[in-house]
Amino acid sequence: MQVVAVFLLGLAITVALGFTVVLYLGSSLKQMLVDLCGTEQRAQFWLVFSNVILILVPAVFAMQFHFSGGEDLPSVFQLTYQLKWSVVGLVTSILALGLILSMFIRRHSVDDAGK
Repeated sequence: MQVVAVFLLGLAITVALGFTVVLYLGSSLKQMLVDLCGTEQRAQFWLVFSNVILILVPAVFAMQFHFSGGEDLPSVFQLTYQLKWSVVGLVTSILALGLILSMFIRRHSVDDAGK
């Protein structure tokens, strides 16, 4: 039972971390998306889409975790190992989002400069 409790605690921390990042990036990301998308409705869709990605990708990484050291491994190490993969998922989703946005920002800026 302790293994399940540690796993669920790690998953809860992962989701809380995802929500924290969403709250931190929210207003800046929305302003950028409104500028890139042209309308509030389009920007709102992409903001919600980005938020879902920033929460679900780390959660998927955390759920893929399995205890390789067995149940005799101290809980703190089990939790740390799971959270390490959660952070890898979060960083991966942030980098992917940043890469995609940077491609559109460059294209948008070049198009505006030529006018």
